[in-house]
Amino acid sequence: MARTFKVGCIQFCADDDLGANLKQAELLARQTHAAGANLICLPEYFAAIEVDDQTTLEKAVTEDQHPALQLFCSLAKELSVWIQSGSLPVRINDTQVNNRAFLINDSGEIVARYNKIHLFDVSLENDESYLESEAVKPGVESVVTKTPWGNLGMSICYDIRFPELYRTMAKKGADFFTIPAAFTQTTGEAHWHVLLRARAIENGCFVFAADQNGVRHTGRATYGHSLIVDPWGNILADAGTEAGFIVADIDPIKVHEARQMIPSLQHDRKFK
Repeated sequence: MARTFKVGCIQFCADDDLGANLKQAELLARQTHAAGANLICLPEYFAAIEVDDQTTLEKAVTEDQHPALQLFCSLAKELSVWIQSGSLPVRINDTQVNNRAFLINDSGEIVARYNKIHLFDVSLENDESYLESEAVKPGVESVVTKTPWGNLGMSICYDIRFPELYRTMAKKGADFFTIPAAFTQTTGEAHWHVLLRARAIENGCFVFAADQNGVRHTGRATYGHSLIVDPWGNILADAGTEAGFIVADIDPIKVHEARQMIPSLQHDRKFK
């Protein structure tokens, strides 16, 4: 573990206009960097949320063709900042995409990729339903990678409901979790804060969760409240419900302190 640093989480409401979304994301990233962030985190599907899964598939491109990835690799190099570029739909064949997260270093190089493992197939009240698996192929591997400040474990949105993923990453040495999201208004009001704090507390890890906010022209509403949480479960910053960004100071030694006080990662037992 190395020196202290500042992390920033960007929050806005991405609709289906790629150009407008990228313009806003870039502006907020520059503002977040100007506020001192060394690591900038974007939300899930920040480049566009399409009207349906079929449209997502039709518009999807391969990783090497994605304009959002090209933009943020260039921006990371220009600003000498690390960027966790939320997630993007990446075409892998004619009928499927991966919901893929990227970590870009301050030289503009992609140093880690993570494909979302747990897909959002749910039926809520008032006929609100989602079937992410209709277009998305799930990932099969957890990802933990080195940064200048410690080890970062990557996840996306619905993954947050599966604590075994975070336990696995913590045991691989993760000090921080990134959780880009487009959490629904309905589930966010009920579960967002408590789930994020639980993942931090259970594993003695920092959580950096950039979420989308607002209501799109389709009526789809996302919760906002991007959070930065410390390893004791304290909320260091909450973005509320408006577009913008949050920044917090991160001291990696807090991970060591939390795990020394409650060494639960060493207390797992087998049971039936």
